[in-house]
Amino acid sequence: MKMEITEKKENAILKRTEVRFVIDHAGEATPTKGAVVDEIAKQTKAKRDTIVLNSIESVYGSGKSKGYAKIYATKEDAQAIEPEYILKRNGMQKPEYV
Repeated sequence: MKMEITEKKENAILKRTEVRFVIDHAGEATPTKGAVVDEIAKQTKAKRDTIVLNSIESVYGSGKSKGYAKIYATKEDAQAIEPEYILKRNGMQKPEYV
């Protein structure tokens, strides 16, 4: 898996950095969310628990995927701003069972 960050935008009002990226995974399956978050953390030198992965979309027939993630200043900032279902998807909030 080879990842390239194509766009990096600072959003000072929401205390986050918004990142768009392209992953080259020719001949392999689409990478897992965990692997993508680890790679974003490595490339941006951010803490893993402050990264919220919003989407990964495979580009049909090319062996590439595009994605969008947000890197918050703190985990608490992410929990205050992001919807609950996004936090659950990213393992930042435990699901509540009825």
